[in-house]
Amino acid sequence: MRLGIDLGGSKIEIIALDEAGRELLRRRMPTPQGDYAATLRAISALVDGAESELGQRGTLGVGIPGAESLASGRIKNANSNCLLGQALRQDLQALLRRDVRLANDANCFALSEAVDGSGRGAEIVCGIILGTGVGGGIVVNGRVLTGANAIAGEWGHNPLPPGATESTPAPACYCGRRGCIEAWLSGPALSRDHFAVTGQTLSAPDIAARAAAGEATCDDTLQRYEARLGRALAGLINILDPQVIVLGGGLSNIERLYRNLPARCLPHVFSDAFYTRILPPHHGDSSGVRGAAWLWN
Repeated sequence: MRLGIDLGGSKIEIIALDEAGRELLRRRMPTPQGDYAATLRAISALVDGAESELGQRGTLGVGIPGAESLASGRIKNANSNCLLGQALRQDLQALLRRDVRLANDANCFALSEAVDGSGRGAEIVCGIILGTGVGGGIVVNGRVLTGANAIAGEWGHNPLPPGATESTPAPACYCGRRGCIEAWLSGPALSRDHFAVTGQTLSAPDIAARAAAGEATCDDTLQRYEARLGRALAGLINILDPQVIVLGGGLSNIERLYRNLPARCLPHVFSDAFYTRILPPHHGDSSGVRGAAWLWN
C-alpha cells in the first residue's frame, strides 16, 4: 500500500493507493496555521488513522509547497512560512518510524499525471501549475527530475519573454525580482492585468466566465494572457520538447486555453510543426496527493 500526503496551506490530505493505483481511502483535515509542531501531529494522525482503518502499513510520500535543500536537508522556497528551515523529512521519519520521501507539490502533480493520468505513456511530461502561484514539475520516463539545486521545473521564476502586450515596469514578484512568469501568469496577476486596463476588479474565474459570455474586455484580457502563456511555454518546449504538458491549478479550468495555446506557442517554438499536447489533468485536484503516493513507484 502507498500513502500520499498533500501538505497544503489550508488543508492536509491523505490518500491510500493499492499496487495498481486504485484508491483505497482519502481523508483531509485543516492545516494548523503557522504551527510546525501541530502540522507534524496532524500528518501523524492522518497516517495512523488510515493505517488503522485499512489494517496495513504503507510507504509514505509527502508533497510540499517548497523543496528540501540539498545542502542542509531543510525546507526552502516554501510559501508556508512555518516549514521554512525545518528538517521536515527527518522529523516525520522519527515520528512515523519509517522512511519518508518528500517532493515539491508541482513535482507530485506532474508525476501523478505521468504515471496514470493525461501524460501516461509519454517520455517527457511537464506538469504546469497556474494558480495563486506558477510552478511546474518535469517527469522523464516515469521519474521526477529534481536537479542539482532541487529546483527543476521552477519555470515561474524565469523572466517572461518580451512581447507586445507588456507594460513597463514589469510587475514585482514575491521572490524579490521583477517580470517573473509568475508575476504575469498567476491567477492574481490575471486579475491585476484586467484591472490595470479596465478599472474592473474581477477574479480570474469571473473574467473567464464573462469572456465566454461574449464580454469583449474580458476576452481581450484572456487574449493577452494566452499570448504571454504561449511565449512562456515555448521556452520550456524549446528546452525539454515534452510530448505532453498538463495544466493544473485554478486557471487550468479555463477551457479555451486548450484550444488556443498551441497556436500561441508555435510562433516561438523552434520547429516547423507543433506536436506537444496541452491537456487538462486526468485526476483534477487529486493529482498532487496521488503523485505523493507514487513517489514510491
